[in-house]
Amino acid sequence: MLPGWRRACLNIFQRHQKYASIPWQGIPLAVRLFATTPCARAKKLVRVEDFERDVIRNFSIIAHIDHGKSTLADRLLELTGTIERAQKGLNQQVLDKLKVERERGITVKAQTASMVHPFDGRKYLLNLIDTPGHVDFAWEVSRSLAACQGALLLVDATQGVQAQSISVFNVAVERGLKIIPVLNKIDLPAAQPEQIAVQMQAAFGIDPEEVIQISAKTGKGVDAVLRAIIERIPPPTGEATAPLKAFLFDSSYDRYRGVISLVNIREGVLRKGDKIASCYTRKKYEVTELGIMHPEEVPTTSLRPGQVGYIACNMKESSEAHIGDTLHRAGVPVEPMPGFKPAKAMVYAGVYPIDSNDFLKLEESIKRLTLTDRSVEVTRESSTALGQGCRLGFLGTLHMDVFRQRLEDEYDANVIITAPTVPYKVVYHDRVETVSNPTEFPDVTDSTNRVVEVQEPIVKASIIVPQEYLGEMMDLCFSHRAEDLDHRYLDSSGSSGRTILTCNLPLTEIVTDFFDQLKSRSSGFASFDYEDAGYQPSKLVKMTFLLNNKPVDALALIVHRSAEQAVGRAWVKKLHKIIPRQMFEVPIQAAVGRRIIARETLSAYRADVTAGLYGGHHERKLKHLNNQKESKKRMKRVGTVDLPQEAFYDMLKTGKSS
Repeated sequence: MLPGWRRACLNIFQRHQKYASIPWQGIPLAVRLFATTPCARAKKLVRVEDFERDVIRNFSIIAHIDHGKSTLADRLLELTGTIERAQKGLNQQVLDKLKVERERGITVKAQTASMVHPFDGRKYLLNLIDTPGHVDFAWEVSRSLAACQGALLLVDATQGVQAQSISVFNVAVERGLKIIPVLNKIDLPAAQPEQIAVQMQAAFGIDPEEVIQISAKTGKGVDAVLRAIIERIPPPTGEATAPLKAFLFDSSYDRYRGVISLVNIREGVLRKGDKIASCYTRKKYEVTELGIMHPEEVPTTSLRPGQVGYIACNMKESSEAHIGDTLHRAGVPVEPMPGFKPAKAMVYAGVYPIDSNDFLKLEESIKRLTLTDRSVEVTRESSTALGQGCRLGFLGTLHMDVFRQRLEDEYDANVIITAPTVPYKVVYHDRVETVSNPTEFPDVTDSTNRVVEVQEPIVKASIIVPQEYLGEMMDLCFSHRAEDLDHRYLDSSGSSGRTILTCNLPLTEIVTDFFDQLKSRSSGFASFDYEDAGYQPSKLVKMTFLLNNKPVDALALIVHRSAEQAVGRAWVKKLHKIIPRQMFEVPIQAAVGRRIIARETLSAYRADVTAGLYGGHHERKLKHLNNQKESKKRMKRVGTVDLPQEAFYDMLKTGKSS
């Protein structure tokens, strides 16, 4: 055990210094002296040459959100001696490094950690590739599973099987991973391990005898998980003598070293100084540093078949690190491995600075943040009401909200985000266009636009809910234009009282208030998951809002014809409440094409122009009143209504009104 002051120095060093690449400015002298001594590094020294592929296990933890993945990862790291044991009742969340992850209690970015564990007289190298649990980060999950041979299927003993559990389980099975079922939180009073094990048998076809019951919080039963990882998960394949073949499954950006790539060595040996090339870009690089995540970066001399680690090379552009790429030794080409389908944005929103002078700063912040989140699409756009901004594409509404929070937390940005929209396909007589910005959506009521039909994205949704809320859930789905509704019990007898409801839903219906209604109507018990199901024709129209007969482009919406009246009235009433009164009367209108659907009138301020008059004839007062009336008509004709930024923020922070 190191003394307290030495341990503190070591922690500071490991956090701020990457062993060779960060300048020493700002690091105290005592820390510099201690960090450069051999003992500072000896504690974390790992010889990867000692681990042949038969003692390597690559695995993931897959589960629904809030089922205890990060807590179980902490216990595994503690049991293997990779990190120091936390104080009782304290969760370290070692692999949840982002501020947004710790505040929200969710995993956003997949992380990697290597552990060394002795078992039956041999030392095993266990590589944990952590995964997020929310549907919006399914792309992170698929990347993580591609580098694994097995997975821990973690289920909460109080909540049971949830929608995301089934979705990720299917992805793992398709990839041929060995599944180890684990039942967590058995120490809670509401836990029902036997009943939930029956649910797992019905949902996944798992023998209840194979289920490992644990409490990740207290550490009970976690040693059995380690034993199962070694005994049940097969070792990776690949020969050290074969040509180098490395699978790139994640990347990040370091301002001092450039792009840092996470790789899984499938065949051959990778050493520092090797010349490598990319099958995707055909560019060549020199490896300047490599190592394993233990759980922080620990440099090693080489990476061997089956091992998972990081590499730094002279790669300066993040776009060069193509996820799913195959890296090989320069001059020794190999057959590229199957990669991934690129992440497809499902939700789009405009992001504008509250102060229009901060646009360049905001654009730079977005550019830096997308270096660590490659699934975000970015294009410039401008609005007459909000000025210059960026159009961003996200994987879902939570992804959008997390990105906004990271902008605020990490780059101190103050932004306005427009109402989220989805990508639509507009079919013309001679072409098909994809439109995600409502201002670019054509007026389908105008025959001169030659629009044949409009198609909207559809998702296949799964909702798991207690039986007593089934009616509420079906009503919710029908009110959001659901089709092909079906349901079944999670076990054959139906005794568990839990039902899985499946249907096809328009994506635009679930990017607004669907999640909130789902939770409120089910008292928080329902879980929701969806997957892309293509496009289908739909009756969609563009709704514009006019202030004093002038359209406000930033407030344009794409709505279904069945909801145009309700949406138009709700938004017009909301605008009427937040727009400041003017010196002239302001009509607030919602329009579809040339047809006005809803209207509210904002009354004008009116000065008492006769207050200074005394006595005299009635016609004298009437003259002043008529002059005032003519002036207001003239003001209404030439005047403009400036919608303040605060009003936009109030309008757009809640999305579509229902």
